[in-house]
Amino acid sequence: MRFIDTEQTRGALSFDAVIPALREAFRQGATVPTRHVHAIRSGDAQGTTLIMPAWSDRGYFGVKIINIFPENTHQGLPGLHATYNLYSATTGVPIAQVDGDIVTVYRTAGAAALGADYLARKEASTLLIVGSGRIAGLLAQAMRTVRPIQRVLVWNVRQAGADALAETLRVQGFDAQATSDLESAVREADIISCATLSTVPLIQGAWLRPGAHLDLIGSFTPQMRETDTACFDGTSVYVDTDEAPTKSGDLLSAFEAGVLTREAIHGDLHQLTTGARQGRRNDQEITVFKAVGSALEDLTLATLVYESTNVG
Repeated sequence: MRFIDTEQTRGALSFDAVIPALREAFRQGATVPTRHVHAIRSGDAQGTTLIMPAWSDRGYFGVKIINIFPENTHQGLPGLHATYNLYSATTGVPIAQVDGDIVTVYRTAGAAALGADYLARKEASTLLIVGSGRIAGLLAQAMRTVRPIQRVLVWNVRQAGADALAETLRVQGFDAQATSDLESAVREADIISCATLSTVPLIQGAWLRPGAHLDLIGSFTPQMRETDTACFDGTSVYVDTDEAPTKSGDLLSAFEAGVLTREAIHGDLHQLTTGARQGRRNDQEITVFKAVGSALEDLTLATLVYESTNVG
């Protein structure tokens, strides 16, 4: 069994490779059982662990364990930590352990950009990033792979986080600035990408301008929310997989409010990549892409890392 460390994993991934790999994986499909979700409590600490298996006809089987502890931010720690084990799908023999954190952030940002490639306006150039964690830090790179992003705004519940991410993006060559006015930033953005662990609505539907694309990465449990229900009222809603309507607090709240039904969801990434469902239809349409993540994505990137670093 090979151990592929953090730097090797990161070095094997670029969005020029990640996004096409995800597009093909969603087009081809794989076996993805429903994830296991468990609440973790130890003293006053509370977290959630997700156990996410998947296997494909290419002969790979993988399992990711990801732990989500939102209160870590108060200790200066990331809220998510993951491990990933890759096996032979024909023998069960362990093949490799890949850095699960790196796989998670790249596959999540890559899937968001894949969704935007079908749903954002072709000329979308202003990106608003809501959040400042590890996934948020990759969104500008990912979105620029599929759209001509020229300007990046960053908002975070803690201003220091927004300031730090904006500075990092400027070093990377982006025209980036932090903002404390979330409403104004939403109103001027072409793409609003939310990557938070919020349990209260941040984005209001009334702020979305015609033609905007709202990309929602957080809210992968029923208790989490990044939007108010108006974001789903009269907009074109897409999801990454059919797990999203059963897991996302944003979608569940919209169902409960009566502004959205499961039948009204326009499609998922498999349907978009195969052409079974149409993406954006015009420049005035407001599109929403709600992702909860899929073990298919993890398997795809872990396989990409393994094969690209396999020297015999």
